[in-house]
Amino acid sequence: MKPLVSIISVNYNGVAVTLEMLKSLEDLTYPNVEVIVVDNNSDTPPAIIKEKYPWVNLVVTDKNLGFAGANNLGMNVARGKYYFFLNNDTEVTAGCLEPMVEALERDAKVGAVSPKIYYHEGEQLLQYAGGKALHPVTGWGGSIGTRELDKGQYDTGGITGLTHGAAMMVPANVVDKVGQMPEQFFLYYEELDWCESIKRAGYSLAYEPRSHIYHKESVTVGRKSPLRIFYMTRNRMMYMRRNHRGLTRILGAGYYFLISAPFNVLRLIATKQSDLVGPFLKGVVWNLKPKSRKLDVKNTVFQDKQFFLQSGLGELEAQPVMLKGPSKSKREKVKVS
Repeated sequence: MKPLVSIISVNYNGVAVTLEMLKSLEDLTYPNVEVIVVDNNSDTPPAIIKEKYPWVNLVVTDKNLGFAGANNLGMNVARGKYYFFLNNDTEVTAGCLEPMVEALERDAKVGAVSPKIYYHEGEQLLQYAGGKALHPVTGWGGSIGTRELDKGQYDTGGITGLTHGAAMMVPANVVDKVGQMPEQFFLYYEELDWCESIKRAGYSLAYEPRSHIYHKESVTVGRKSPLRIFYMTRNRMMYMRRNHRGLTRILGAGYYFLISAPFNVLRLIATKQSDLVGPFLKGVVWNLKPKSRKLDVKNTVFQDKQFFLQSGLGELEAQPVMLKGPSKSKREKVKVS
C-alpha cells in the first residue's frame, strides 16, 4: 500500500475558497490520503465544510493560532507518513501527489519538497519553479520563475534553495527531528525559517516539476493590506536575527534599517500607498523593542498582545498567542469532527 499522506490546510474566513480547494482534492489519483482542515477561529462557523465534504477531518480552534500554529495543530491529529501543507486558496491537479511522494521515498535526505506552482489567473503563468535561499545580508531571494510563462524551462527537478509555503510536503520523521513550524511569526516567513531548520538538521529541499497546483495568492488577507505589510516587515528582520549571527547579523541589520526600510517608505509614498507607511513603520519599530528578542529563541512562549493592540492593527486580526514547540500535549482546546 502507498504511504498515507495527510493533507493539512488552514481556513480563516475563507470558506468559499476552501470549498473550491476541497473540490479539487476529490480528483486526486493518489490512493491513500486523509484531509485535515483547521479552522482558525473564523468569524463564521465552518460547519458547511463538513456538510459538503464529510470525509474531511475538521478541527476548530477557539482562538486564532496563526498560520504556523494552525498547521501544527493539524500535524497533531495527522496520521500520515508525509504531511502535505496546502494553502486553502489553491487547487490541485489530479496527479500532483505521486511525484512528490516518489521524491521523498527515493531519497531519505530530502526534508521537504514543493510542486511547480502556477498563478490561478493564468494556467501557464508560473509562481514557483524552485527557490533561491534568502541572502544572509539583504534577505533577498525567493521563488524562481515567478510570472514567467511555462515553456518547459523549469521541467528539471532536484535540490533547491527554498520550498514554497503554499504547497510543501514534509516527512513526519523530519518534523519529529527538527520540530514543528515556528509559531513566533504568526503570519509570513514561518516556512522560510522552518526551511532553514530543516537544512541545518542535514536535510535538503527539493522542487518537483511533475507535480502541479494553482494558487490564488493572498485571497485571505489581501496583497497590499495593512496586516500583510505589518507582518512581512516585522518578520523579515526577525527571520534574519534568528538565522544569522555575528558580522552577518550586524551587516543585515545595517542594510535593513539604513537602506531597505527608508527605500520602502519612499516607495510606498511615491506609489500613493501612504496608508501603508504606518503599518510598515510599526513592523520596523517592533524589532527595536527589547521583548522582540525573546522570539530569537526556538520554541519560545511569547505573547505580544499589548503591543499589537497599541499598533492600531488589533481590529484586523485576532491576537497572536505563541505556544510551545512540537509537543502534542497542552495544545489549544479544539473541536474535532
